[in-house]
Amino acid sequence: MLWDMDGTLVDTEPYWIDVEYALVAEHGGTWSQEHALNLVGNDLLVSGAYIRDHGGVDLPPEQIVEKLLDGVIERIQERVPWRPGAVELLERLRTAGVPCALVTMSYERFVAPVLAALPPGSFAAVVTGDAVTVGKPHPEPYLTAAALLGVETAACVAIEDSNTGAKSAEAAGCAVLVVPNHVPVLEGDRRVFRDSLVGLEPDDLGQLVEQVSAGRLV
Repeated sequence: MLWDMDGTLVDTEPYWIDVEYALVAEHGGTWSQEHALNLVGNDLLVSGAYIRDHGGVDLPPEQIVEKLLDGVIERIQERVPWRPGAVELLERLRTAGVPCALVTMSYERFVAPVLAALPPGSFAAVVTGDAVTVGKPHPEPYLTAAALLGVETAACVAIEDSNTGAKSAEAAGCAVLVVPNHVPVLEGDRRVFRDSLVGLEPDDLGQLVEQVSAGRLV
């Protein structure tokens, strides 16, 4: 089982957006909700370059990313905003012996406080944005996670909330469970949609893999 983090496991997108507005305003630029939503699911350096080009922040993308991380980490240390049903599903998967990996474009120093709020061993592997050569929507993050778990991507379900992330998981060969959050997500041949993770059981995810393998998604 492969988990996206921002918007899927935790609803941190409002934190990111708040920090983006504050950073752009500090540098005398302008920002919008449309710009903010364009960044959902992206590699952080891609987002940093976007903020530089569209928000008037005259800093290298790397510095922009570090400033964003400072602000979001400060907020998440005060409160981790879990998505409905996410922690419960993660616990059910752990109890059932299903190995899970976290696949996020956030950097390790941001992921750390989220992992610290979960029971030890919740994730058998963690792939962060600063640990891959190419981020989502490239398949590398999901291919890396599956390899760390020692499983084929065709046997994996990826949980995602964005087109960028869903493209990455599909390109890697995963079945994709899409739970939209802040941005609409397009339909796809390997995508199944749910409104929430609440009530989802491990067996439901196994059936999803079988449906994708047999081309029986409805």
